Amino acid sequence: MAYDEDLAERVRDAVAERAAFTEQRMFGGLAFMVHTHMAVAVGDDGLMVHVGTDGHAAALADGAHEVRMGQRVMRGWAGVPASVDEDALRRWVSRGVDLALALPPKAPKAPKG
Repeated sequence: MAYDEDLAERVRDAVAERAAFTEQRMFGGLAFMVHTHMAVAVGDDGLMVHVGTDGHAAALADGAHEVRMGQRVMRGWAGVPASVDEDALRRWVSRGVDLALALPPKAPKAPKG
C-alpha cells in the first residue's frame, strides 16, 4: 500500500483527539473510519477529507483541490496536500470527523456465506 507513513501518524493523532476510530486500508492508502464512515484517508500525495456535497465548494474555496477517481470528480471529498502545516491538518481532520459523527451509523453488513 502506497501512503505517507509520517502523514498517517499525524492524522492518527489528530483523529484520536476528536473521536474513536478504526483504520482500514483502501484505495492504495489508509482510511480513518469514524462512526462507521470514512472521515479522512491518507494517500501517497496527501489527504482525502470527507466534507460532504454541501461542504464541497467551501472546501475548495479554503484551498483544497478536487479529488478524482479516474475521470470522475468525487463531490463531497476534498484533497489536501501532505505539506499542510499542523494547524491546518487538524482543521481538515476536524471537518471530516465532524461530518462522520453527524451522519447516522451505517447498518452492519450481513456476513458472507
